[in-house]
Amino acid sequence: MMSLPFYQKLHQHYDRSYYNNDLRTTMSQYHEQEKKSSAIYTHGSAAYSSRSSAAHRQESQAFSRASEASYQQQASRATESSFASAVSRKAASAYDYGYSHGLTDSSLMLEDYSSKLSPQTKRAKKSILSGEEKENLPSNYIMPIFSGRQVHVSGIEDTEEERIKEAAAYIAQRNLLASEEGLTTSKRSTVSKQSTSTLHQEEVFEKKSRKVAIREKAEHLSLRKTLEETEAFHRKLNEDHLLHAPEFVIKLRSHTVWEKENVKLYCSVSGWPEPRVTWYKNQVPINVHANPEKYIIESRYGMHTLEINKCDFEDTAQYRASAMNAKGELSAYASVVVKRYKGEFDETRFHAGFSTLPLSTAVTPYGYASKFEIHFDDKFDVSFGREGETLSLGCRVVITPEIKHFQPEVQWHRNGAPISSSKWVETHWSGDRATLTFSHLNKEDEGLYTIRVRMGEYYEQYSAYVFVRDADAEIEGAPASPLDVVSLDANKDYIIISWKQPAVDGGSPILGYFIDKCEVGTDSWSQCNDTPVKFARFPVTGLIEGRSYIFRVRAVNKTGIGLPSRASEPVAALDPAEKARLKSRPSAPWTGQIIVTEEEPGEGIVPGPPTDLSVTEATQSYVVLSWKPPGQRGHEGIVYFVEKCDVETENWQRVNTELPVKSPRFALFDLAEGKSYRFRVRCSNSAGVGEPSEATEVTVVGDKLDIPKAPGNIIPSRNTDTSVVVTWEESKDAQELVGYYIESSVVGSGKWEPCNNNPVKGSRFTCHGLATGQSYIFRVRAVNAAGLSEYSQDSEAIEVKAAIGGGVSPDVWPELSDAPAGLTDSKGGMHDTSQPTFKKDALLGSKLSKPSLPSSSHNLGQTEVSKVSETVQEELTPSPQKAALKGESKSDALKKKKDRAAPSPPYDITCLESFRDSMVLGWKQPDKSGGAEITGYYVNYREVIDGAPGQWREANIKAVSEEAYKISNLKENTVYQFQVAAMNIAGLGAPSAVSECFKCEEWTIAVPGPPHSLKYSEVRKTSLVLQWKPPIHSGRTPVTGYFVDVKEAKAKDDQWRGLNEAAIENKYLRVQGLQEGVSYVFRVRAINQAGVGKPSDLAGPVLAETHPGTKEVVVSVDDDGVISLNFECDQMAPNSEFIWSKDYVSTEDSPRLEVESKGNKTKITFKDLGMEDVGIYSCDVTDTDGIASSYVIDEEEVKRLLALSQEHKFPTVPVKSELAVEILEKGQVRFWMQAEKLSGNAKVNYIFNDKEVFEGPKYKMHIDRNTGIVEMFMEKLLDEDEGTYTFQLQDGRATGHSTLVLIGDVYKKLQKEAEFQRQEWIRKQGPHFAEYLSWEVTGECNVLLKCKVANIKKETHILWYKDEREISVDEKHDFEDGICTLLITEFSKKDAGIYEVVLKDDRGKDKSRLKLVDEAFQELMTEICKKIALSATDLKIQSTAEGIRLYSFVTYYVDDLKVNWSQNETAIRYTDRVKSGVTGEQIWLQINEPTPNDKGKYVMELFDGITGHRKTVDLSGEAYDEAFAEFQRLKQAAIAEKNRARVMGGLPDVVTIQEGKALNLTCTVWGDPTPEISWLKNEKSLDSDDHCSLRFEAGKTAYFTINGVTTSDSGKYGLVVKNKYGSETSDFTISVFIPEEEARVAAVKAQKGEKSK
Repeated sequence: MMSLPFYQKLHQHYDRSYYNNDLRTTMSQYHEQEKKSSAIYTHGSAAYSSRSSAAHRQESQAFSRASEASYQQQASRATESSFASAVSRKAASAYDYGYSHGLTDSSLMLEDYSSKLSPQTKRAKKSILSGEEKENLPSNYIMPIFSGRQVHVSGIEDTEEERIKEAAAYIAQRNLLASEEGLTTSKRSTVSKQSTSTLHQEEVFEKKSRKVAIREKAEHLSLRKTLEETEAFHRKLNEDHLLHAPEFVIKLRSHTVWEKENVKLYCSVSGWPEPRVTWYKNQVPINVHANPEKYIIESRYGMHTLEINKCDFEDTAQYRASAMNAKGELSAYASVVVKRYKGEFDETRFHAGFSTLPLSTAVTPYGYASKFEIHFDDKFDVSFGREGETLSLGCRVVITPEIKHFQPEVQWHRNGAPISSSKWVETHWSGDRATLTFSHLNKEDEGLYTIRVRMGEYYEQYSAYVFVRDADAEIEGAPASPLDVVSLDANKDYIIISWKQPAVDGGSPILGYFIDKCEVGTDSWSQCNDTPVKFARFPVTGLIEGRSYIFRVRAVNKTGIGLPSRASEPVAALDPAEKARLKSRPSAPWTGQIIVTEEEPGEGIVPGPPTDLSVTEATQSYVVLSWKPPGQRGHEGIVYFVEKCDVETENWQRVNTELPVKSPRFALFDLAEGKSYRFRVRCSNSAGVGEPSEATEVTVVGDKLDIPKAPGNIIPSRNTDTSVVVTWEESKDAQELVGYYIESSVVGSGKWEPCNNNPVKGSRFTCHGLATGQSYIFRVRAVNAAGLSEYSQDSEAIEVKAAIGGGVSPDVWPELSDAPAGLTDSKGGMHDTSQPTFKKDALLGSKLSKPSLPSSSHNLGQTEVSKVSETVQEELTPSPQKAALKGESKSDALKKKKDRAAPSPPYDITCLESFRDSMVLGWKQPDKSGGAEITGYYVNYREVIDGAPGQWREANIKAVSEEAYKISNLKENTVYQFQVAAMNIAGLGAPSAVSECFKCEEWTIAVPGPPHSLKYSEVRKTSLVLQWKPPIHSGRTPVTGYFVDVKEAKAKDDQWRGLNEAAIENKYLRVQGLQEGVSYVFRVRAINQAGVGKPSDLAGPVLAETHPGTKEVVVSVDDDGVISLNFECDQMAPNSEFIWSKDYVSTEDSPRLEVESKGNKTKITFKDLGMEDVGIYSCDVTDTDGIASSYVIDEEEVKRLLALSQEHKFPTVPVKSELAVEILEKGQVRFWMQAEKLSGNAKVNYIFNDKEVFEGPKYKMHIDRNTGIVEMFMEKLLDEDEGTYTFQLQDGRATGHSTLVLIGDVYKKLQKEAEFQRQEWIRKQGPHFAEYLSWEVTGECNVLLKCKVANIKKETHILWYKDEREISVDEKHDFEDGICTLLITEFSKKDAGIYEVVLKDDRGKDKSRLKLVDEAFQELMTEICKKIALSATDLKIQSTAEGIRLYSFVTYYVDDLKVNWSQNETAIRYTDRVKSGVTGEQIWLQINEPTPNDKGKYVMELFDGITGHRKTVDLSGEAYDEAFAEFQRLKQAAIAEKNRARVMGGLPDVVTIQEGKALNLTCTVWGDPTPEISWLKNEKSLDSDDHCSLRFEAGKTAYFTINGVTTSDSGKYGLVVKNKYGSETSDFTISVFIPEEEARVAAVKAQKGEKSK
């Protein structure tokens, strides 16, 4: 039986029925195949000639006949090959029949080959292609077959199906060729109709030659052998190796089509298991069910198609086919471009919700600038829907002037984020109406919707809120569905899902949530967790790597399970970190398709331990670990094993024993809540399991994230007749806050209804859909991932009615009528740099609505905005700091509220900017805020005609939060007056004094307008801080800076002086250098590229003095290391509050700071002080005479405070020297460190590899508390001593530690050093070398081998060796100075070798060896060459008869010394005329026959192998002339010497001859010219005669002949040769003796001798 593939073994829980049925189907086919094997091949190949196409029938007729003849002959003559022949015949027959009848391989008659050879699963549906459909298929398409199973039938694998068909075709072609060579082959085949189930054939005997039969038999035997070998090969093949990732055989192809045409995208995918293909449009899955007539998706036999019907412009997109199986995922891309016919302008071009024309055309569509006015008619209002319903928002857009063929840009936003069309929402623009349609409402769709219409640089927008109520529960009392299900983290092993809890729990608390998953491409949902989880995050495991999933969440309470949430976006179970270890290549340049293949594994490398292991998330249900892969792991993929340890037992247990982890993250379940654990991770690959990582810190199983605290101080305010604005104090210390849910209840009903189903952030929300005239109370609860907080206290009851029309005394503005006016300005119109694009107060109103501000004009033409008065994402204006209300009861809060008063009137109204039909006003905030924060301002205006003021009209119905406001739709060249009133929580204050008259006209100045809202704070006797706001009108270019001017309050206007020479960018300035007791006024001017604008209104006068009792901000660091800024004020009013700011911008919403105020003290605490906190921190006290203070934190201060915080939080024992190790003399190891100081109670723990060691035989410890030195001694280092050593110090509360890591090469080196020192100590007990053998080159360039010895005595012997042969030394060493030497003179290559010196006596011996071979020899020779080069004498000039010689003497010369000569910095090329050489110790350069070209500076460079040593001489000028003259002289002398007359040889010095004999002498004479000769006898001239013949022949040979010598011929003769170059005389002596006389003389001598005896 075959085994399951590995991916089925690991994931048997997934779709178990699918694999079991597949396996049973496959096994049944295997058992049935052998029974049917004989029946399979009983039929002939008549089908081969019965194709439906006539052309195909004619083409294959010859093939069929030859094939039949061949099979019949084989059946009769070659029974041994009948098996192979039957296989081929059957395959060919089936192949031909199936294609001739329009059938695929899976529908062949006789036997279902695809079912037999490549079994299909039950999920795969068979389909039959018609002939027409076949013709539409690609012509060269071949369906790849990949199988993971093996068939033992007839020796053929199921993957051999294609090969069988090819073999059959080959045999048919071969037989056809044989018939053409003269062989008779005939065959007739008749095929019954398709309705018959049997094929009949008629066979005719054929005749073949013996040669052909033998050849065919041999071929069949070869085919059979090939089949047997193939079967044997595949029998050994592991089916797991057949699995492979998807691969696109035919990729998608891009198309360009006309509108209304259909387009079909094709692709073919191979892979095993069979990949599943999902189609995407612009990365969004295509839902066929949602668009049944638009898209048709089909998959037939590996060919996948997507057909798009009646293409329109919206179908222009990028389409993707994603194929996925267990081995991975692969995508192919194609673009579809839908073109339109050229013609009239088509408005449907803008149906996508925005214009596709470039914005640049909107400015000057016809070459001139236009101002567009945009209005909204038939607007959508606040809308209410229910889950699952459809909803449409729309409004008509009126744009004037109207320009033909020019459409606006229309964009929809939800909560400030742009909206694009998707399966949930669709935008539409019809030319004058914009709509936003929700096909299926979800709670995620709840929010503030804004439509923005832009024409060129003009735009307008309108907003309204959409509320989505919960769908009716299937079970009464069940909770509502969760929302916003998203994936936080995805990898191979798990995907973390998060969601938001619903607002409605069904009447009982939610017990938890169930998470469901569904694989993309299927409709089967499966539950992921058995027990409900309370935490709103959950890691889903048990996923198949590479596949994509969608998720949903259901809430459960004691009543039942609620409806599921909206499904999440698809997410793939792939590890992003693993992409770096995968190779990828794009299959086509334009598709971006990535084919992923794993790298080939490396062998033999055991992975190292993972690093940076940490607990990233811990709840009561699970713990998530994260780590980094090891650096040492080779190229092979690794898996991880996670181990846990209960702190109480300290036993490590492997968590994932059955399923290894593939990603560097893992989620652990089944941990006991409340218990403490530590975790570690090991890596594993084929080479083995590596060492574990460092264990994590102790982790207590439980929710680290706490449920937030309940919000406080719920305050409702009137808004409209169906809405109420609710504000609250945010939850304290809330972590990862998701938002707030608000609920309302009719007073006395006891029934609470949710006001929002999507959590809102901030501390303000408008509750719509209330009943007019009813009284409501409200409550709020916070929500984060841990759960929902407790409900806040109920608010006060408030009656729902419009804020306009009540609550304002007639005395305030008696001129105003009771009619309501239009809505607030939406800041439409031309953009500029000073105008904010998204001013929330201008768009949506401010926090609280204005009480009665009626107007006499109902249709003033104000710009429209939504009736909604706030945004959901953030607060519109800073909420007041509630320090005074903290810790107070509800009654106290109400009492304080009664103590508050309305603010005083604003003042100094000025015109900041003026246009043709609008004006921007500015004013100063009231001096008294009434004990509460000012929440907004209301502006009224009136016309002044001929000095007569008209009726007051209100400019805004919603309060504005800034001290500036733009009033639109005024009349050009008309004069207006204005009034402003401020408002706080207590109500509307008195209006300001009537402003001066301002004329509404276009300002055309290029310079910026005046800054506004100047104020001063932190007044001291010599300084203050001045703040301002930028000008509304920035001029033609943006504002680049500001100038601040000052003068004394009583000084004249010509005494203004500037405080800054260069413009400053900040909107504040600390003014220094003031005189105490003097009053000052200030003004600010803005500057742009055009110049400096008008000055602002004056700020002041202000007296430069420090108020008594003024205190400054103080920085402090407590014992826990918390850094805070503290301020105290003793002059606070009852309603005063502390306002903190950074760089004079409020820090109220800063997530990095926490403000705490109590009584007259306040402090601001830094949560995590860093460089981003650098700035000026100031604290202002409201309702006081400008009490404020600031503190500057720069980078240096940040560093100082962080160091101080660390010191306070974690007091440490100051360490003077960190833990170090040293080797002592005897090889002992000393670990030591030194603290700055230690008290008498100081303790030290000695830790080795996380275990404490104590004093004993192996370890000796010592503490010197006076010096702070801590020591530990070890006698010897063993292999088991490798690891980490730590000294832990504890001295009272302070702790400290120092660690030394001794592992790997570091430890081995230390161990080797300790052993060496121990051996050294043993060696030094006898005679030894204090300094080992070394060499030195002496000044004479000799080599001196020397060593220094110690601990010797008289009996100590020293022996020298070279290459293990003893060197005899003449002198005996005396050891007096302890130095032993061996001198080697004229060191050369023959002296290379290994030198050794041995010391020995009765105490032992020591030896030292010096290798002077290879590199060491070259180093020594380099030094010798250097010495030789340094010994070289200066270059000298010597003239010779041949030329000029330059030479230098060295001590001695060796071949390793390289000599280079150069002339005038150019290397000399050696020739026969210029030569260099060495003679003895002389190094020379010979220049023969010198010429003027040889003049110059000559350099001899002696290169020792490293450095070049240069000697120079100047051979020019006088030096050359002298040398050349000497050369000429020597040359002439040489010539003379060479050519002078001389006797070359032949004459003896003495000639002794007997009297009467003839004497013949011959000699050779040389000379040029030929010399003259003469003879001398006894210094007298001798002439030739008969007795003495003197001859000279050929100018070379001289003859001297005496025919018969006599005694008179004895004497001294001489030959004199002479020419013009000189003469020479050659002397010889002739002695003639008489024999008788000689005998007589001899006899006389003999007698004398005898007598003497």
